[in-house]
Amino acid sequence: MNELRLQLVGSDPETEARLRRRFERSGVRIAESVPLHDAPSRLANSDPDVVLLDAGEGGAAAADGLVALKEAFPELPVILLAAAEDVASLAGAVRGGVFDVVPKPLDLTRLDLAIKNASQMHRLLRRVQQLQERGAAPSGFRGIVGESSAVRDVIASIEQVARTDVGVILAGESGTGKGLVARTIHDSGERKARSFEAFHAAAIPASLLESELFGHEPDALEGATAPYPGCCERADGGSLFIGELCDLSLDVQAVLLQFLREGSFRRLGGTSPMTADVRVIAATSHDPAEAISSGRLREDLYYQLNVVTIATPPLRRRTGDVPLLAQHFLARFSGKYGRFFQGFDAEALESLSRHAWPGNIRELENVIERIVVLYDGPTVTARMLPPEVLDAAPHVDLDRHDRGLDEILPFVEIERREIVRALRICEGNVSHAAERLGIGQATLYRKIKKFGLRSRRGFREPAADPLGQSG
Repeated sequence: MNELRLQLVGSDPETEARLRRRFERSGVRIAESVPLHDAPSRLANSDPDVVLLDAGEGGAAAADGLVALKEAFPELPVILLAAAEDVASLAGAVRGGVFDVVPKPLDLTRLDLAIKNASQMHRLLRRVQQLQERGAAPSGFRGIVGESSAVRDVIASIEQVARTDVGVILAGESGTGKGLVARTIHDSGERKARSFEAFHAAAIPASLLESELFGHEPDALEGATAPYPGCCERADGGSLFIGELCDLSLDVQAVLLQFLREGSFRRLGGTSPMTADVRVIAATSHDPAEAISSGRLREDLYYQLNVVTIATPPLRRRTGDVPLLAQHFLARFSGKYGRFFQGFDAEALESLSRHAWPGNIRELENVIERIVVLYDGPTVTARMLPPEVLDAAPHVDLDRHDRGLDEILPFVEIERREIVRALRICEGNVSHAAERLGIGQATLYRKIKKFGLRSRRGFREPAADPLGQSG
C-alpha cells in the first residue's frame, strides 16, 4: 500500500510530537504543522491524503478557516481535533464537510480508525476522478464507472462498434446500464452531433407502439389533430435505442424489420413513404434464443440487428466496482440535494460489497439516493444502509480484483472474512462470535485488533496501525 501522508494544521508542538510518536513508526509521513490561515496556499504545493486540523481555541475563526480550506480542496478529507466543549461552536463547519471529529484529549485508537476511513475514502475519490478524466478523453466513455475486467471488456467493445454503423444488441439483466452503453456508443461515434432517441417499449401501451416508433398523421388516432413525428423520424442522422426489444408486438417487429432493410417507413395513417438514416441499437434482458423459440422475438429481426452483441455484466459479477459506483452516486446526489457527504466508513463499504445486488446498478443507485435524502454527511455509516443490504449473506465474487477461478485465497484472508461474517451474524457480540468460531474470546479480541475490525454494535479495538497493514 502506498505511504499515507498526513498534513497537520494548527497543531501545537506537544500535540504534533505525540502524533509523530504514534504514527511515524507505522510508516505514515507527517508534514510539519502549518497555521490555519496559511493552509490553503501551503497545501497547494503538497498532496496529503488526510488533514488533521487542530481547532485549538480558535472558535469562530477555526470555523471560517475550515470553510476556506474546504472551498480550496473540497475532496480532501479533514479530521477535526477539538475539545468537546468547542464542538458546538463549530457545528456549521462540521456540516460543511469535516470527515470526522475526534475530541480532545485525543483518543489515538479512535483517531487511528478515523484516519483509516478517511484515507480509504480519499483513495476512492481519486479513482473516481481518474475514471471521469478517462471518460472525458477523446475516445469518450463518460459516465461508465468501473475498473473490473468485465467493464474493460464492455469499453473495448464500445470502442470497436462506435467507429461503425453496424447493428448492436445489448444483452443483460435489468438495471445493468444498457441505456448508458447505448448512449456512449452514440456519443463516441460520428453521429454524436445528431439526435439520440430512446424508445422504451415496456413503458408504452401496445396500441401506441407503432405510432411512437414511426409517427402518425392527423386523424390516424383518436384525438390526433396534427402530424406526429415518431422516434425514427426524429433520430434521422443519429441513433435510435430500443429498450426491451422483446416487448414489441410481432406486428411492430415486422414493420421495424422492413425499415431496417429498406430505410423507409410510413407514418400511421400515411400513404407516402418517408426515409430516415438511423443507427439502431437494441437491448433485451431476455435470452434471445428463448424469446425466439417462445415466439416473442422474430428470428429474422434478431439476426438483422445482431451484427455485434455486447453483454452488460450484472453487478454481482463486478463487486470490485461497487465502491467506485457508490462514491460516484454519492457525489452526484449530494450535489443534487445539497448534502455534504464525502465517503463511506469501512463497515458500510464491506456491507455494500457483500450484497448480491439483484437489482444491479439501478438498485445501488436507489440505495445511495435514499441515504442522501434521509441523512446528512459527511460519512455514510453502516446504520444508514437498508436492512436487506446490511444483513446480506456473503457471496462468492469471482471477478473481484480480477481473481480467476483457479486463484486460492491465503489463509489469513479466509480467516479475516470468517471473523467479519461471524461478527455480523452475532450482531457484534464478541462472546457469541468466539463461541461460533470455536476459539477463545481473548483470541478473537486479538484478531479483531489485528485486522482493524469493528463489530456491528460499535465495538472498537486498537488497530495495529491506521492503514491496516499488519500481517
